[in-house]
Amino acid sequence: MTVTVDWDVARSVAARVSKDDSFANSYRAEGLREDMAILTPQAEELVQAETGLISLAGAARGKVVDRAEWVDANLASFDRLMRPLLAKLERKNDDAGGDPGTIRQLLAPFTKLMNEASAVAGPKVTGGELGLMLGWMSGRVIGQYDLLVIEDERPEDQDWVYYVGPNMLGLEERYGFPPEEFRLWVAIHECTHRAQFTAVPWLRPHFLGLINKLIDAVDPDPKQFLETVKRLAEQKRRGEAVMDGGGVSTLFANPEQKAIMDQMTGLMSLLEGHGDIVMDRAGKDLIPSQPRFHRVFANRRAKSTGPAKVMQKLLGMEAKLAQYAEGERFVEAVEAAGGRQLFAQVWEKAEHLPNGAEIKDPSLWVQRMT
Repeated sequence: MTVTVDWDVARSVAARVSKDDSFANSYRAEGLREDMAILTPQAEELVQAETGLISLAGAARGKVVDRAEWVDANLASFDRLMRPLLAKLERKNDDAGGDPGTIRQLLAPFTKLMNEASAVAGPKVTGGELGLMLGWMSGRVIGQYDLLVIEDERPEDQDWVYYVGPNMLGLEERYGFPPEEFRLWVAIHECTHRAQFTAVPWLRPHFLGLINKLIDAVDPDPKQFLETVKRLAEQKRRGEAVMDGGGVSTLFANPEQKAIMDQMTGLMSLLEGHGDIVMDRAGKDLIPSQPRFHRVFANRRAKSTGPAKVMQKLLGMEAKLAQYAEGERFVEAVEAAGGRQLFAQVWEKAEHLPNGAEIKDPSLWVQRMT
């Protein structure tokens, strides 16, 4: 039996959730593309000057996309990312006699969403879950760096800095942002992430290695899954907030996976916090509106309500949003203790990366490094 995700279903569901943004037909689309073609290399230079991180992968390439194109790009990334997991689950499923329910249960933590009421499982269900997640996110993401580079695939389809055009234009209009300043500010953030992964040779393989370890730690025993569901139900009856720990993916994690997730939390908090700090520092003289941009985005992150709040809990995005603030505080605390020279040690080797506890208490990392 071949275990797959129905990518067409994912794409169709995402299109319905994200809605038609009509960006391609907008008279402003071409102007935004022209601006980002100029501002992306400018942002890369500013990031290099601020951080000293110089990409080993050549010049950054920016691509302005609509929501559907952003979804397609991420489906391609998910395809690359999930291949080892799907291959492993296929082998386990064959060993279990081809029970599709087992696949449904095992994939739930990795596609981030789970419909517990569904008794039907398979590629279409998984594709629908993935499409729901990406469709919702496509209306909120502004920029993204595609870090899932696979060496044996076409390089022209990888290593892009994406800008979601309708979302950028919508924010400019809603808040009255000066377009050139706002666009450069966004470009700096995404180019910072690209610099992190392309200027530090070991970082990308380390990150992907953590993901592979997480996949290897998947427990194929459906009994374990059912025990987890029972435990969560009991916690819910006691009135405990079972979704506050990072979304569905953390709920079904075993101890080994949680240890790996702690490493990933430390890494992602570091990268997001560093990205926000560089975003505000690099090219500051060119972006006089930067303090306002920062305030607006901090408020947007803090004031999510209603269905958006529920979706963020399911996806674990509340935990992700906290990473920005915790990561910023970590960088600032380390620099206060030992200057930028001390902070630069995080890029020297994987053993120097902070874990989740050190992100929350930077003094622990400072003590370890000094």
